[in-house]
Amino acid sequence: MNPANTVFDAKRLIGRRFSDSKVQEDVKLWPFKVIQGPNDTPKIVVTYKGQKKDFLAEEISSMVLAKMKENAEADLGKVATKDAGTFAGLNVIRMINEPTEAAIAYGLDNKFDIVDKINVLVFDLGGGTFDVSVMTIEEGGTFEVKAVGGDTHLGGEDFDNRMVDHCVREFKRGWKDLHGNQRALGRLRFACEKAKRILSCATQTSIELDCLHEGIYFSMKFTRAKFEELNIGSFNKST
Repeated sequence: MNPANTVFDAKRLIGRRFSDSKVQEDVKLWPFKVIQGPNDTPKIVVTYKGQKKDFLAEEISSMVLAKMKENAEADLGKVATKDAGTFAGLNVIRMINEPTEAAIAYGLDNKFDIVDKINVLVFDLGGGTFDVSVMTIEEGGTFEVKAVGGDTHLGGEDFDNRMVDHCVREFKRGWKDLHGNQRALGRLRFACEKAKRILSCATQTSIELDCLHEGIYFSMKFTRAKFEELNIGSFNKST
């Protein structure tokens, strides 16, 4: 409903310069505004209570972490995790690396049949980043990361973007150009993300949006084959 104030993918800006080609590519796809701050740092601009405010990506992330802390405290009566970041107001006692966290989440620390040690490949393709790690789990649940790799700019958002681009091209071919209508693009992105999840277990789905642009009803079938065709480049980058 308010695309210019709906911030996502802030993680992709952390540690990057505004002039970075990757940032410039993403800026074209986002409905919110990103400006160049001091020392070429990217800053996200939003409007709050009639005033424009700009935030570093780290500040946006800190707000998310603080909200996660608040939710955890409401559900558990206390904070169960050791650390969620200094900005979130939590005390740092110990941190574990992400592949170890993934292995624990899948219960690999409770494999009582481990004798001596086993080697595990952790394939972590997230919303915005791709990480792959080789680790050793020894008897007793001791983890040791042997090697890491991946791509800090590859993930589910890229799949969504290609689906959106395809739908925009189809809409333009049949009717008009959607670029400039950020609310329509936001609705389309939401529908594409939902279709992507459905295609995980189905071979075909439909994207249907009433009054997408200037009263036009948009309906299109989306197959898993088309999804794979659009994203084959990213799939190949993850192998």
